Amino acid sequence: MDLRKLKTLIDLVAESGIAELEITEGEGKVRIVKFSQTLQPVPMSYAAPAAPVAAAAAAATAAPVPAVPAGHQVKAPMVGTFYRSPTPGASPFVELGQSVKEGEPLCIIEAMKLLNEIEADKSGVITEILVENGEPVEYGQPLFVIG
Repeated sequence: MDLRKLKTLIDLVAESGIAELEITEGEGKVRIVKFSQTLQPVPMSYAAPAAPVAAAAAAATAAPVPAVPAGHQVKAPMVGTFYRSPTPGASPFVELGQSVKEGEPLCIIEAMKLLNEIEADKSGVITEILVENGEPVEYGQPLFVIG
């Protein structure tokens, strides 16, 4: 399957109310499952009624929306593990309240054993650090807020 088509499908699942999408094209098969912090997977058999799915979807729409921090958000450009410092035990690239310039390194995201330095895309002051050191991050997840 074409990567652009796959990205479009992932975006479709992310933006819609559906939790899972499975597509078979030729001999290829793709299954996309939306991960949610608030919902736990409910094991279902093929004979199960659709009511639990509808109740879970209603619960997902009623979940409180987290507050959006004011300022410019620096988002993760990839999936990986977030690190605040260049090596274990070293001081972090940036601290809360520190001024940064555009192009200055903010953190590292490790993806498939590759260390990717994430740089500030705007000058300003770090007002929030939204991810803890060593945590996994998703594509597009906010990492820092620059005020």
